[in-house]
Amino acid sequence: MRSVNDWSNRWRELRAALLDPRVDDARLDAAVRAASARHPKPVVWLIGKTQSGKTSIIRALTGSAAAEIGNGFQPCTATTRLYDYPFATPLVRFLDTRGLGEVGYDPREDITYCESQAHLLLAVMKATDVRQDEIFAILRTLRGRHPEWPLVIAQTGLHDGYPPDGEHLLPYPYGREDWPRLVPADLARALLAQRERLGDLPGSLPVRWIPIDLTLPEDGFTPTDYGLDALWEAIDEVSALHLQARLRSDEAVRDAYARSAHPHILGYAAAAAGLGAVPIVDLIGVPAIQAKMLQSLAAIYGQAWDRRAIAEFLALLGTGIGIAYAARSAGRAVVKLIPVWGQTAGAVWGATASGATTYALGKAAGFHFNRRRRGLPADAAGTRRAFAEGYTRGSTLLKDLTKPPRP
Repeated sequence: MRSVNDWSNRWRELRAALLDPRVDDARLDAAVRAASARHPKPVVWLIGKTQSGKTSIIRALTGSAAAEIGNGFQPCTATTRLYDYPFATPLVRFLDTRGLGEVGYDPREDITYCESQAHLLLAVMKATDVRQDEIFAILRTLRGRHPEWPLVIAQTGLHDGYPPDGEHLLPYPYGREDWPRLVPADLARALLAQRERLGDLPGSLPVRWIPIDLTLPEDGFTPTDYGLDALWEAIDEVSALHLQARLRSDEAVRDAYARSAHPHILGYAAAAAGLGAVPIVDLIGVPAIQAKMLQSLAAIYGQAWDRRAIAEFLALLGTGIGIAYAARSAGRAVVKLIPVWGQTAGAVWGATASGATTYALGKAAGFHFNRRRRGLPADAAGTRRAFAEGYTRGSTLLKDLTKPPRP
């Protein structure tokens, strides 16, 4: 049995991983992939015609730049692409098929593949495009075979149906029963015509129709993500994916930097939770995961992350957090080595502690980097408070993140 002093080396291992990072080790990468495989990622299947706005929806849901989306797609089949977000430690996967209705494109092979992968079907269609018969036929077929599948239909490009100099209606009116009389007549007719053309589908789950308009600032419409909140609500209401918990910021996230950092923190925390359930491996792997996360967060906030900056951050956390970190590592490792019972209880303890500690480190780093970015002095008390609050919040979030998605 190791002594408490021996286990306090866990904190020093994190320091070593930060000051002398070796995060590209093949063994660690393999362990991370294995941990990820134990917790399958929810897959959102986007289906629609070319230029319907599928990529814009992915960009809006993830907060990623257009260039990142374009470079992040990975081919699955000749005409199907997969986008992992975040890329290094994904929380969700978006499956995108070639634009339906294109000349010479037979979607049957892609549909067969996507059916075996998806957990949620997100159909996308331009609000003013009446030629959606092929999309409707596929939706009827899919719901006939999978009547339990949740289906959300995003009707995009609303401004194409506005009168000259028309603007978005605020507050968002489409959640009201009387919305057709509130919006421009031509747009209302187009939106209703699509819904009537599709008709009723098999299955007990209702179809959620969500009008949205995702534009660029130079287009002159405010807000640029009109209807995005309604889309978030619809996705979470009809499915068990909990995408808001996975991708959206919590109440503590208030600015663009923190919103961008939040899913990365969650992703690394989930990866650490997966490694934390494996005896011995977590003693090396989890500190390396945490070191890699902190390096990524520094890049997001545009902050230097050299030996001096690392030493400053660790000093702000203080010895109290270091001792607590080491104690959690010691406890979970000792328990996991107890035959039979320890393999179960220790794995749960290890996963929770590893993930929550990683989440807490990420939130503490975000607090610290944000102050540095704004030219404010370091705040040791605030950094430690962010760590403590992050540990509590992370323990709660990871309970949902480590559950496999329901088909």
